[in-house]
Amino acid sequence: MLVSDRVQDLLSRERVLLADLQAFLETQGAPPEAVEHARQAVRSLDESFLLVVVGEFNAGKSSFVNALLGASVLPEGVTPTTDRIYVLVHGDQPGQMEPTRDPFVSRLTYPLPSLEGVALVDTPGTNAIIRQHQALTEGFLPRADLVLFLTSADRPFTESERQFLALAARWGRSVILVVNKADLLETQAQREQVREFVSAGARGVLGLTPPVFLISARGEQRGGDPGFYALREVLKMRLSETERTRLKLQSPLGTAAEILGGEEARAGAARQTLTEDLSILRDLEAQREHHRVSMLGELDGQLNRLGRLLSEFEVRADRFIDDKLRFGNIRGLLNSRELEEQFRREAVADLPDALDRQFGSMIDRFVEANLHFWEDVQAFLLRRQPSSEVARTRFSYDRGALLEGIAGSAREHLETTTEHELGRQLARDAEDALKGAVGGLAGGIGIGATLGALIGASAVDFTGGILAGLTLGSLGLFVLPNKRLQAHRQLRQKVADLREALERIVRREYECEQERADTRLRDAISPYTRFTQQEQARLEQAQTRAAELRARLDALQADVKALD
Repeated sequence: MLVSDRVQDLLSRERVLLADLQAFLETQGAPPEAVEHARQAVRSLDESFLLVVVGEFNAGKSSFVNALLGASVLPEGVTPTTDRIYVLVHGDQPGQMEPTRDPFVSRLTYPLPSLEGVALVDTPGTNAIIRQHQALTEGFLPRADLVLFLTSADRPFTESERQFLALAARWGRSVILVVNKADLLETQAQREQVREFVSAGARGVLGLTPPVFLISARGEQRGGDPGFYALREVLKMRLSETERTRLKLQSPLGTAAEILGGEEARAGAARQTLTEDLSILRDLEAQREHHRVSMLGELDGQLNRLGRLLSEFEVRADRFIDDKLRFGNIRGLLNSRELEEQFRREAVADLPDALDRQFGSMIDRFVEANLHFWEDVQAFLLRRQPSSEVARTRFSYDRGALLEGIAGSAREHLETTTEHELGRQLARDAEDALKGAVGGLAGGIGIGATLGALIGASAVDFTGGILAGLTLGSLGLFVLPNKRLQAHRQLRQKVADLREALERIVRREYECEQERADTRLRDAISPYTRFTQQEQARLEQAQTRAAELRARLDALQADVKALD
């Protein structure tokens, strides 16, 4: 590499940029391979210039390298025998193996002054049956400073070659196209047709027209091939000290551009995901509000049905009072115990059971509505789980874990709701509250029994009052009518008190349970809400930082291009 103040300045700026890029990637939780590529880009500045030969396994790469070097250095064959990467460097001993850290990389020396400062790399085929070959080739591509891309005249520019050339373009690599086995083309027209076909294909992939050389490695080995002379002249120019320095500085910048572009794309996808998630959170909030309104509407209907049961009881009780509190039933009024039993049989009747059934139906409907709500919450969340394509980034890991936490909360609530724990708790709370409201009456095991005890107590109230009036001996014309009016007033008051107490208690329990559901939802989504806010702030800062790195990268690329 050239040693000049300008080159040293470019090297210094490039090292700082690549170090800043690596730090940026690490703070953003980028995929490990992206961080490793950035790390390798820094190391490549201190490595030899890498001239990398790529192509399909039957394109004759090993034969081409041997012909280029003028010696049988690499093994040749019609099957993909090259199962590793061979790195050829200048050395006194031909074929001497040097140790490497990578078990799939063999480093060979050969006494060729033209290789001084250059490492010539022969890679496995990009379409070999052994899939590891392609992985080795593609993994080595980001380290290349100049790519010699071989295709074969009998199958020029195949689809797999086009895809591999697109990969080289992504990494910003400088490419020279070589068409081997040109001796198979019998006429000049055929040679020009193949040259134009390969040139047009490369232009479509790279967006520019690289030089295309038609050669015959076998012909060169057997006595000489005219195409090799032109190729060697271009390589001599491209491997001159100035051009080699330019390419050596350009390669890590091409790597940086690809990595930074990938991180910008990931950040853009993350911003889009967060925008969609915020919309989902708003939908959840709207669904929660709809659920609340729906529950209150259900409550009014349920309370109306409870009210009708009390109204029916009130009609029966009125009829009982009118029938029993009259002069013709004086003898029956003297037996208060029998009067109370008659009141329970004829007026109260099946009211306790009917209230229990209605209250049970109300709880079942309440449970069903909550069940549907949490099922909808879970369905929302399942649609937001990260796909495997992006699951390797820290953003996706964190987001996925938080969404799983919310979904787990929904699942847990679904399980307890399905087990009717919600209904049992609601019934216990309402019954306890109702018992307290009616003065500690413990009238059985259900709401209806408790109400029945209270209603039964009203019979004691008015029969006791009636009997007290009769024992005084006051049998005037207005005694029973007054007692009847008194009993009606007491009945009205009792039923009104019951209606008001029942509505108050049930409404309070509904609202308490709704508040608990709201709290559970808020508690479940609050970590993700905080995460969303933090990620938005982080991505905004990352966008600013990426733009700054991009500007520095563009400036460096322009300065390296202008190097002479």
